[in-house]
Amino acid sequence: MHPFQYQRAESGDQAVAVVAKNPDAAFIAGGTSQVDLLKEGVHQPSLLVDVAGLPLRQITDFEGGVRIGANATNTEAAYYPAIQARYPAVSEALLAGASVQIRNMATMAGNPLQRTRCPYFRDLDQPCNKRTPGSGCAAIGGYNHVHALFGASAACVATHPSDLAVALSALDARVQTTGPRGSRTIAFPDLHRLPGTTPHLDTVLEHGELITSIDLPAFAGRSHYLKVRERASYAYALASCAVALEMDGAKIKRARIALGGVAHKPWRATPAEALLAGQQPTEKLFQAAAAAAFADAKPLEHNAYKIPMGRNLLVRALLETSGLQPLQGPAGTAFAASVGGMAGQVATPN
Repeated sequence: MHPFQYQRAESGDQAVAVVAKNPDAAFIAGGTSQVDLLKEGVHQPSLLVDVAGLPLRQITDFEGGVRIGANATNTEAAYYPAIQARYPAVSEALLAGASVQIRNMATMAGNPLQRTRCPYFRDLDQPCNKRTPGSGCAAIGGYNHVHALFGASAACVATHPSDLAVALSALDARVQTTGPRGSRTIAFPDLHRLPGTTPHLDTVLEHGELITSIDLPAFAGRSHYLKVRERASYAYALASCAVALEMDGAKIKRARIALGGVAHKPWRATPAEALLAGQQPTEKLFQAAAAAAFADAKPLEHNAYKIPMGRNLLVRALLETSGLQPLQGPAGTAFAASVGGMAGQVATPN
């Protein structure tokens, strides 16, 4: 492991000041993903500033919604009564995302900031523009079965691994931060970047900018999260989706759909959202929305299977969210094979 210094933060302002003045410094809280990168030599900071002890762990009602402190654990948020009742997609995403042990350590701010699971990113013998800018992208001409369908570039085809981030994007969550230039609010769908020519920059956060909370806005609709993965034990999504529906009587007033496992960031399916608005839910409508959601997909050599998988998964999520089809399995259920293809093995949370 690359040697580094370790420092406990005394306050948010002090942590920001220390990290901001050192270009090789980084924050750490739960460390469930970050420590792996340290061990693998992918992440090599000169200084880690531990913010886990800062008073940022409360979950509270806020302006008709819920404010989740940055240091609240994934377990605490998944089982918070107001989140379970009013934002079930968030709870489902958290329960589908990791084992109990990891959820007990992982923080709500850290989860959306985890880095890609692209195997080339973690292999120091392979070129990777995300790890070493300008070195190339081995995945483009390599085995790219877990890679992006949307928003990729000639520099990077990696996907974002967070389940939680997909649910937060669909619910139009807001991120509160403090940084060298003060505090600001970031709409969650704007938090993550597409790779472009700078895939090493995952988010719009400035160096030294610290997330202090995540706000779920007031929401009186229905939400749901589903994912497909390669095995029934905890694994990252090959494809996933979060759906949020607001109804006006028997019609859909507004739909929000975010797709996971298919892009460098949670991918909002805006063509599908527009198609659903003002319509009465039917399976035929949902099939058309799923087709619209994946119409612009650009598969690589080995990941075209994600298109029918993602469409089928989205249809199922819409059917279950709208009530046209009952939920199959408890919250946090995920599937270990393609929906509508191979026989899916259901994986349920501990």
